[in-house]
Amino acid sequence: MSRREMLRVGSVGLISQLTLPRLLQYQALAGTDKTCKAKSCIFLFLEGGPSTIDMWDMKPDAPVEVRGPFKQIATNVPGTFICEHLPNCAKIANKYTILRSHSHQDNGHTTGYHYVMTGMKADFADGTNSRKPNNVLYPSVGSVISRELGGRGSVPPYINMPHPMTAGGAGFYGAEHSPFVIEGDPVQPDFEVRDLIAVEGIDAQREHRREQLLKGIESQRASTGKAGTMATYYEKARDLMNSPAARKAFEIKDEPAKLRETYGHTTLGQCALLARRLVEAGCRFVGIDHSGWDTHFTCFPSLQKDLIPSVDRAFSALVTDLDQRGLLDSTLVVMMGEMGRTPKVNAQAGRDHWSAAQSVLFAGGGIKPGMIIGATDKNATAPVADPVSVEDILRTIFHQMGVDSSKVYYTPLGRPVPIVNGGRVITDLVG
Repeated sequence: MSRREMLRVGSVGLISQLTLPRLLQYQALAGTDKTCKAKSCIFLFLEGGPSTIDMWDMKPDAPVEVRGPFKQIATNVPGTFICEHLPNCAKIANKYTILRSHSHQDNGHTTGYHYVMTGMKADFADGTNSRKPNNVLYPSVGSVISRELGGRGSVPPYINMPHPMTAGGAGFYGAEHSPFVIEGDPVQPDFEVRDLIAVEGIDAQREHRREQLLKGIESQRASTGKAGTMATYYEKARDLMNSPAARKAFEIKDEPAKLRETYGHTTLGQCALLARRLVEAGCRFVGIDHSGWDTHFTCFPSLQKDLIPSVDRAFSALVTDLDQRGLLDSTLVVMMGEMGRTPKVNAQAGRDHWSAAQSVLFAGGGIKPGMIIGATDKNATAPVADPVSVEDILRTIFHQMGVDSSKVYYTPLGRPVPIVNGGRVITDLVG
C-alpha cells in the first residue's frame, strides 16, 4: 500500500485506532521498498584472515619486514593503488570501493567469524566451538535478511556454499531461516546439488503418496523441537525438488565455457558464478566461505600463486558480470574476512592474526564506487581515525537492503535481541 493510499484509508476511518505514531509507522513501512537500494547480497568470506596489507592497503615506503615482497600497481582510478597480483581488479576499481579502516578486537578464528556474521561477541572461547553452525543463539546476517525480506523467487532466500558457514546459522530464529547449504564444489565436473535430485525409480504419483503419508505422520507429532526443525527442512527440500525454475538456477554447467574461465576454475570463482545465477533467480543472501587464508608460515608463495589470483579473477568477474547484466545496482557485493594479518612478517615468513586493521570491499547495491574510505597508519597497524566496526558494516548492509536494523526480537526465554546492537550506517559509503 502506498503512502497516499494509507492516508486515504486512515482518513475515512477504515483502520481503527489509527493514532499519529501508528500512521507514521505505516508510512515508514510503505516506503521501505522505495528506499532500499539492494534486493540481494553476495557475501564473499575469506576465512582465516586475508593479508590486506599485501592486497588492498599496501605500504611501499615501510621497512621490508612490514611491506613484504609484493609491489603495488595503479588502478583505473587515479591515485588508487593495489597489489600487483590483482591486475583484473585494478582494471575495474571504478566499480567498487575499498574500506581500509575496519577494526575490532577479536583475534580468534571461530569467535571472530561469529562476531562478523552476527554482530555479537561469541559466548565461547576461540577453538572450543568449531561446529557448524556455532551461533546457536544469535542469528546470522543471512538469517536476518531471510526473516525480514523473505523470498522473491523459487530459490531459497538464504544460501551457503560450498559448505555451511561456521557462524551462518539462524540462531533462535529457527530452522525456517536457516541457510540452504550447497555441500559440493561447483568447480568439479560432476558437481550437482544432491538435495534437488529426485530418488531414482520414484515417479510423481508415488512421490505424492509418500508426501501425504509423511504429512499424516507429522500431524501426530509435536511441531516444535527437533521434529519441527526436521519437518521444516523436509518442506524446503520438497519445494525445491518440485520447482523446475529452482533446479534450473543451480545448473552452473549451463554457463558458457568462456564465462566460467573468466571467473576462474577455482572453488571461489565457480561459487561466485553460481551466486550470480542464484541472485538472478531471486535469492536474497548468498554466503560463500573460502578458506585457506590463515597464512602463518611462508605466506607469500601461496598468496602469489593461489589465494590472491583466485580473488582477483572471481571478484572482478562477478562485479563485471553483474554490471553487464544490469544486476549490479540491485546486488550488494561484500568481501572480507574475520580479521587481517600482522603488519610485521614473522620469523616463519608468514603473518599472524591482526583484527585491529582490515580492508573490506564493497560493490553495487547503491554503494558509491571508485573510492577509498578510511586509512591506516604507516605500517597498517590501526586506522588513523574513525575506525569502522563490525556493527557499522552490518548496519550498512541492512540499510542498503531496506531492513530496519533497530528492530528487537525476543528469544524463547524472553531475552531481547536487537538485529544490530549499536553501530552506524557508513554514510561515506552509501549513495
